[in-house]
Amino acid sequence: MRAARTRPRTRLRIALAALATVASAALTTLPAPAAQADSGAAHLTGTLADGATWIADVPARWNGTLLLFSHGFGPTVAQDAPSDAVRTELLAEGYAMAGSSYDPHGSMWALNSAERDQFATLDAVTAKIGTPRRTLSVGQSMGGLVNAQIARDGAGRVDGALGLCGLVAGGTDLDDYQLDAEYTIARLLLPGQDVGLVLFGSAADAAATAKKLTDAVTAAQATPQGRARIALAAAFLNLPAWAPGESAPAPSDWAGQEKQQYAWFAQGILSFVEGGRYAIEQSVGGNNSWNKGVDYTRLLAGSVHAQQVRALYQAAGLDLRADLRSLTAGAAITADPAALRTAQRTSSAGQGLGVPLLDVHTVADNLVPVEQERRFGDRVRAAGDGALLRQAYVQRQGHCAFTTAETVAALHALEHRVTTGHWDDAATPGVLQRSATALGLDGAAYVTYRPARLTVGRDRPSYPTQP
Repeated sequence: MRAARTRPRTRLRIALAALATVASAALTTLPAPAAQADSGAAHLTGTLADGATWIADVPARWNGTLLLFSHGFGPTVAQDAPSDAVRTELLAEGYAMAGSSYDPHGSMWALNSAERDQFATLDAVTAKIGTPRRTLSVGQSMGGLVNAQIARDGAGRVDGALGLCGLVAGGTDLDDYQLDAEYTIARLLLPGQDVGLVLFGSAADAAATAKKLTDAVTAAQATPQGRARIALAAAFLNLPAWAPGESAPAPSDWAGQEKQQYAWFAQGILSFVEGGRYAIEQSVGGNNSWNKGVDYTRLLAGSVHAQQVRALYQAAGLDLRADLRSLTAGAAITADPAALRTAQRTSSAGQGLGVPLLDVHTVADNLVPVEQERRFGDRVRAAGDGALLRQAYVQRQGHCAFTTAETVAALHALEHRVTTGHWDDAATPGVLQRSATALGLDGAAYVTYRPARLTVGRDRPSYPTQP
């Protein structure tokens, strides 16, 4: 693998005080859509000091609750709900909603600005519509990490938080386990080739790596040996063995599990992975991930997919121990200390909670593995705030693949906790399922579930870094 290149940070940080100030200009009220004109519903927009935009939708008969929505990874465009269908339902129930774009001048991994832009949006909206009776934070995907930070820091600003498919293990854990999978593909399926895995100079570099790795996986799928090594990479990626449009394979159907993991690769997951790495590196100013010192034998031993990998290697006549020793011996990528510190400051959560948080996740999430919830929950409990956290799971494959009913029922469960001061059984699978079904919308699939541990293998307090 090509040695990591060093490069300077791509932009200056804007002063925190300036970012916290709401711009005096650009606060407008747009004409209401025709369907809302008679109801008196309002659509508001504004611009913050750093250039971030915000939007808000307020129903004519506001119930006094404001939802502050944090959107996921992608273009920095303001959103105030996870979907149009959810927005329509919540407006009908009387909720007001608001959300910002985050700073549009930087990386799409906008964690440098997201939390403070959300708080600034809250200030701007409440100045326009009045102080809410209750404010609840909601976040999806990368916005689920922002939401967890707001739940940690927002006591007195928000009353509770709802996370949807949240990337709650944080940016460094994400980059680390993705690096393990990328490295496995490069070393075992492209031996001797020059594959840049970190410190992409451009989005085109990231896309080129994604294509090279995806082509290698596609070619490897044709042989038993290749399929065994794909399963090994999938285990390190924490990739679910249940693909869209398929029935979940049996627990011991090792070949069927690998086939469905390959389907995720074939759908282009590595393009998303490498594009995300480039954005994170832009945001934190360098490479925040490493594999130097990782013992890949121990790493696999902790994976929920270890038995599958061993069975496929045996069937293919491959020496698994030899491959794992080769991975360990060749692991030489180190992290940039400054980038690591920035990622810890801007792109982590779980150091505690200031308000109640309900996290909801599908059990087979290809982009943000459900195992992240286990990692996050362990951190929250270690901080002494486990009583404030509840986590719920939906029996479905895909990222953020929730029905409207599941989302609204989760919000109602959070409101129960905020109103009464107790979770009671509001966030249990059975009650969430009944609550969602009773809405008569689009169905629900809440289940009892406990995620496996995240396969990441980096729990040490000190990290290998560049000299």
